[in-house]
Amino acid sequence: MSLFVPKFDDSVVVRDADAEVVGGDPVAVKLLADSSASGGALSTVRVTLAEGADGARPHLHRNSAEMFFLLDGEARVLSGDDIVDAERGDLVVVPPGRPHAFAAAPGSTADLLIVITPGVERFEYFRHLQRVRLGEAGPESLLEVQELYDNHFLRSEAWEARR
Repeated sequence: MSLFVPKFDDSVVVRDADAEVVGGDPVAVKLLADSSASGGALSTVRVTLAEGADGARPHLHRNSAEMFFLLDGEARVLSGDDIVDAERGDLVVVPPGRPHAFAAAPGSTADLLIVITPGVERFEYFRHLQRVRLGEAGPESLLEVQELYDNHFLRSEAWEARR
């Protein structure tokens, strides 16, 4: 077993008013702390989803676990072939290499704190997603950055059957 010890000297403090928000309705991503801010320990964002909105399609991270903490509302989280319906206060942690996805539950909004550990520089990934949403980049461009952001897309019959 190896132990990753992050290296950074100062506490990470992100004021709500200073955090960049990418997107808007139906999906807003508040960029809180990227890997470089925490010495590689974590990357964290807050994702707010409108009623029934998709947060992320099925994908996996080869080198990081992903934690979903539901701040408010209800979310549906894919973990492997399992679908977890999460409510306010619930926590779901997906291990590295396990397919996952998330969305607001049908008829509900969702507000999630998401942490990836160890961290990966992901702020540019969310900015890239916004460019795709705005038509400034094609969806196929996401395939070109899968390795860079350790974000590997895949199909999930379990997810498609429940969405």
